[in-house]
Amino acid sequence: MERKLRIGISACMYGSKVRYNNKGWDMLEPLGRERSDFIWHPVCPEVLAGLGVPRDAIRISGPSGSDVWTHQAKVVSSGGKEISKSLMNSSEFCIKLLKDAKVDAFIYMEGSPSCGVYRTTLRDKRLGKPPGVFGHRLLEEAFFLIPAADLQSPLRWWDWRRRLYAFAWLKDAKLENKADLYAIWHRMKFVCQEVDQVNARAFGHQIANLEDPIALERLEALRFEILMMLRKPSTPARIKNMLWKNYTHVRKKLGHDIEGILKPEDERGITKLAEELILMERIAFENDVLMGTTPISNRGRKGR
Repeated sequence: MERKLRIGISACMYGSKVRYNNKGWDMLEPLGRERSDFIWHPVCPEVLAGLGVPRDAIRISGPSGSDVWTHQAKVVSSGGKEISKSLMNSSEFCIKLLKDAKVDAFIYMEGSPSCGVYRTTLRDKRLGKPPGVFGHRLLEEAFFLIPAADLQSPLRWWDWRRRLYAFAWLKDAKLENKADLYAIWHRMKFVCQEVDQVNARAFGHQIANLEDPIALERLEALRFEILMMLRKPSTPARIKNMLWKNYTHVRKKLGHDIEGILKPEDERGITKLAEELILMERIAFENDVLMGTTPISNRGRKGR
């Protein structure tokens, strides 16, 4: 891929001071120059609901933010005002903006009763009543979702980024027949096996037994299955093991060792591990060797 990916983001995570207490955080700062590799689309459903800055904090009263949409729960401010309808309207407006802009992913603020996905409170690290009202719609639309806090970790960001590139590429990939499906799976299977081995192996058996021709509706359903696997994060242990497998593959292709790559059992911090992964990506890209767990390169020029 050569186009810049478009990423939606909770505006308070982009640095905009739009939180209820007039605060915001630039969670993109750790990306450094890489920040310019993307086109950003900040949105704040609470501000677009007509709530000012500063404002009363809000909370979900009822089972969850999903239940707000079926009128089984409410969103109320600390002052006792119900804002359910306004927040639902603004959430739908944000979804429309993101879809019209053709964003590839959304970076959300976990802990927010509006943007939170798996947690809707910041206090005492309680779970709250997830998902948030806007978070529910993000899940419904099957966006590629990245928690903003993970941008602070070099390893977690590497993991999200390589799967995001694969996700965005797969959404646009030509898929008209069984041959296209096989070509896509050949490129995606290694990262899918890393993050979701059980479903990935079952998927491989499933497509091996498909009769040809395959209806377009069935092909799109299979594409969606791969997309959902790509949304799942990996773990440091799995990443280290797959790094070594990729290293041995690339080393065999090149015919020589690559300085700076440690064995899986060698101790190192997440920053060092992320550096090794980026090094392997660059070497594989420059030598036109597929690094299976980073199947898609998103670079405007060689050796970025």
